[in-house]
Amino acid sequence: MKKENIIIDDNKLEFNSGETILEVAHRNNIFIPTLCRLKGASPTGRCGMCVVEIKDSDDLTRACITPASNNMIIYTESLKVINKRKKAITKLLSMGNHNCAIRDFHAKDWTSFQLKVLKKDATDQLCPAWGDCELQDLAYKYQVQTRDIPISESSFPIERANPFIIRDFSRCILCGRCVKACREIQVNNAIDFGDNETSGKIIAGSDVALKDSDCVFCGECVEACPVGALVHEKSIKKQRSVKIEKTRTTCSFCGVGCQIELSVQNNKIININSAGRDIVPNNGSLCVKGRFGFDFVNSSERLTSPMIKKNGKLETATWEQAIDVVASKFISIKKESGSDSIGVLTSARFTNEENYIAQKFARAVLKTNNIDHCARL
Repeated sequence: MKKENIIIDDNKLEFNSGETILEVAHRNNIFIPTLCRLKGASPTGRCGMCVVEIKDSDDLTRACITPASNNMIIYTESLKVINKRKKAITKLLSMGNHNCAIRDFHAKDWTSFQLKVLKKDATDQLCPAWGDCELQDLAYKYQVQTRDIPISESSFPIERANPFIIRDFSRCILCGRCVKACREIQVNNAIDFGDNETSGKIIAGSDVALKDSDCVFCGECVEACPVGALVHEKSIKKQRSVKIEKTRTTCSFCGVGCQIELSVQNNKIININSAGRDIVPNNGSLCVKGRFGFDFVNSSERLTSPMIKKNGKLETATWEQAIDVVASKFISIKKESGSDSIGVLTSARFTNEENYIAQKFARAVLKTNNIDHCARL
């Protein structure tokens, strides 16, 4: 069967029937920017960032929704394309309180704008997505001049009515990625566009707070958001001047083995995201426990030494004392009632290695199969 080819920036590439220009480009590591595309979900073509020029065509086309065709010649960074992308970025930056360093004002106006935004955010720092914002990155890449971009006001207050997700409508660019993540990736159907797709607001249920909707707080929408409209409540406390270290590991809340990425600052976890949409078994998705259940790691209520109950009260003990007490109890119970009278309960908050050791101890030493774990958040 004869292969069909498309030429993108002088690269002759084979493509499969039904693939879009964007899919062919990304599969071959050719950069075409997009803010509304979400892998695994249907395209929307809303942001206008992925426009490309097709030879012998007067109009630019959106690569995310345009099928590749044989012998098509594409230019991804022509002057015409770049100018169009700059206009798209300018329009998106004008949609709300994007108070990152890319915004440029005269000194007096800049101070006034920042103070107003910081008051609305109830914080003393810049946008919580600063440094992780895809819109900001593209604005820098295409050197967008922002001094004359107007400031638009949002009529929707920031929603802080739940302990996990902050919804800042003033920074929403209506790209629709959160909607796609909720409805097509997680299939929770908790959020959607308002009365119409130009209403200026993504709503939950009948326009209620997330906590009063069908939201299960999986946080998929937060990870999908390319700007600062949806952020982890805990991540706003990060310090911008302190390096953030990222570590990939395995979630220990259940046996699925979801791959996660920890963001650690000052030896404390400040954020958890999935390890990537191409990484099994979770392919970028997480549940509420896996994404938000990490406060216990640095909790001040955690025990730092063993405790033994004496005369009805818990007293601090050494590890040797605690182990001796537990061992003597196990030996006594086994002699009196047998191994099946003993059960071991571990925690999903342990590491996989600790849970593995616990089950080996139960089966090999205590000679019982009665082992389980508690998966509460």
